[in-house]
Amino acid sequence: MTLTTRTPSALAAALRDIQAPVRSDLDAVGQELWRIVSADVPLVQNVQEHLMGMKGKLFRPTLLLLSSSVNGESPRKATTFAAIIELIHLATLVHDDAVDHSVLRRGMPTLNALFSHQVSVIMGDYLYLRALRELVTIGDLEAMRAITFASNEMTLGEIRQLAQYDALSFSEKDYETLIRAKTAALFMAACDVGAQCGAPQHRAALTRFGERLGMAFQVADDLLDYTEQQEMTGKPSGLDLKEHKVTLPLIAALREMPADARARVDALFASPEPEEEAIAEVVGIVRDHGGLEYARRRADQYSREAEDALAELPEGPSKHSLMDSIGYVVERRW
Repeated sequence: MTLTTRTPSALAAALRDIQAPVRSDLDAVGQELWRIVSADVPLVQNVQEHLMGMKGKLFRPTLLLLSSSVNGESPRKATTFAAIIELIHLATLVHDDAVDHSVLRRGMPTLNALFSHQVSVIMGDYLYLRALRELVTIGDLEAMRAITFASNEMTLGEIRQLAQYDALSFSEKDYETLIRAKTAALFMAACDVGAQCGAPQHRAALTRFGERLGMAFQVADDLLDYTEQQEMTGKPSGLDLKEHKVTLPLIAALREMPADARARVDALFASPEPEEEAIAEVVGIVRDHGGLEYARRRADQYSREAEDALAELPEGPSKHSLMDSIGYVVERRW
């Protein structure tokens, strides 16, 4: 798949087209989210209203519903599973913001900025537990196994990242292990559970597709941190560098850069609060030493592998939307 550039409005239109086969089911996902997390506690209700505004594009529920409908109409239980997947995703965002002390998410105040750090941590736990309670109520052990496995992988990924004391020793293999756990695991679970609901004979292919798509998604997201401006991403360009996070563009560039450029990178990572000028300089170094181009090629490779996984699926609107979701993931303004 050849990577291209789309404007924000074109990307939004592309997502609407992708979601068209499951539009009515996605509308029901929002209702299910409200039902699952509702509680007669004023603070929970206040936080819930804020979180529902943060729920974003419902991309993971879209993948679940499309996977469940490749043979035809999506079964009703898929809507509840899609809401559970989104709740797990929201819980990870809430916890990530608490760990990183972030004040903005998608241009909106985070829970720890709007309420408190304590509320943010507890509400992340609450979302996880509500999702698990709903899984127990449904009683589908195989779906529960897939979703709890993904949740465990995401948690282990966070622990591995926090335990990385020498950030600049982070290898490409380490990076792949991390993004497979932190991002691809939930994409994989969404497609796996969707297949279990409505297309069990295609479960292996859809699970493979979800995992490869998730890898492409995260590489594309990490590229955005080096290429996009704040208006587009809702966060400053170079935030990963500011937080001393090592992602694929930097890993690739480190293999090619000379000693003087490496010294500038070392200085940035030695600084507790890097200056914007230092961040911009390292962004330039990564670009000039092939880091962005290498990451683009890897995203392209993952996207091709995702496309290959769909080859044997029956033709129809859901398969076409899954194919189009690959382009949506990687065709960013980089």
